[in-house]
Amino acid sequence: MKVLVVGAGGREHALAWKLSQSERIQQVYVAPGNGGTARDKNLVNVPITEIAELRQWVMANRIELTVVGPEAPLAAGIVDDFRAHGLRIFGPTQAAAQLESSKAFSKAFMQRHKIPTAEFETFTDAALAHAYVDRKGAPIVVKADGLAAGKGVVVAMNLQEAHEAIDFMLLDNSLGVAHNTGGARVVIEEFLQGEEASFMVLCDGQNVLALATSQDHKRLQDGDQGPNTGGMGAYSPAPVVTAEVHARAMREVILPTIRGMEKDGMTYTGFLYAGLMIDPQGQIKTLEFNCRMGDPETQPILMRLKSDLVDVMLAATSGGLDQVELAWDRRVAMGVVLAAAGYPMAPRKGDAITGLPADGCEAMVFHAGTAQRDGHIETSGGRVLCVTVLADSVRQAQTKAYEVTQAIHFDGMQYRRDIGYRAIKHNV
Repeated sequence: MKVLVVGAGGREHALAWKLSQSERIQQVYVAPGNGGTARDKNLVNVPITEIAELRQWVMANRIELTVVGPEAPLAAGIVDDFRAHGLRIFGPTQAAAQLESSKAFSKAFMQRHKIPTAEFETFTDAALAHAYVDRKGAPIVVKADGLAAGKGVVVAMNLQEAHEAIDFMLLDNSLGVAHNTGGARVVIEEFLQGEEASFMVLCDGQNVLALATSQDHKRLQDGDQGPNTGGMGAYSPAPVVTAEVHARAMREVILPTIRGMEKDGMTYTGFLYAGLMIDPQGQIKTLEFNCRMGDPETQPILMRLKSDLVDVMLAATSGGLDQVELAWDRRVAMGVVLAAAGYPMAPRKGDAITGLPADGCEAMVFHAGTAQRDGHIETSGGRVLCVTVLADSVRQAQTKAYEVTQAIHFDGMQYRRDIGYRAIKHNV
């Protein structure tokens, strides 16, 4: 089989890496890919991003399966386009992808279908938004309505931060949000206490298959300090997701979402990611939905996956997920993100990267914001690399991941030194 992965980040590098391990595979292509996929002898980059051009390339090259990594092409309708031409593609339609592309749509959907989530209001008028924040007080959460590459959420711990976030999102758009129809909007919601976890499933339109649990670290600095980012590291499994919490997530969030989408005329296919807040009593609320796998959660999750991902994708695109049982490595996987100078607001590009290790089955460096130039790898985005390892415990995974990290260098490199600290509190 010839397979295409759409995207250029660490998630797409991990998906392509895993797909290429299948005995069914003749070739895995990545469009457009990055410096890491360029240097992997099992992968071929395709420098195309425009949907119609990509579809023509898929037809001309007889690609039998396309897997979409990031949210932007999903929100732009790549699945609708490919399906209209009889092509096999895994992902949600443009309408279904509104669960991620519009926070306002998502919150209204959750309210309508009684899916537990934080209390919220939606605003297009900055003055009304400011007045609401003054009335509610801080801490409070301000979310941009459109796609913002993981940076469109501000957890404001005081009123000044909340007011600044409203102005950023509604007035000057310094976060680079892709606004939806109707212009700039923000969703302002109550601040929830508890521990976050990433809960991801695959859906074929009818059947749901849960992936291994994971936990992301959204803040830039150790101890969950600093600005929100697209994610500075992750590990799998997440001990906070007990068997009881897992069952509750499926029963209260995932299945009502899939059934609700079907009821609303938007049958859901693809990856579905629910960001959950879990309180000390094990009660859950939904923070957000993403219509794709998380990044950097994908990297540790796929390190642990023992099943053939091609088989899983074929089942998922033919309504056969009820026939699939996933096999997982019992060990812990951890990924540490190495970010560029200036990330998240103004990442620097063009810094040379040295010290990259050889790929291995227990330690992989997945590339995200990298480019290959004159045989060398350099930074080309905010989150540059994700050092991902397998080990018998979270502590051992920490030690191993940071050993690999020590050898890698690029000017201005920043990373957290406490990935996995919450799991260690759970004594794993």
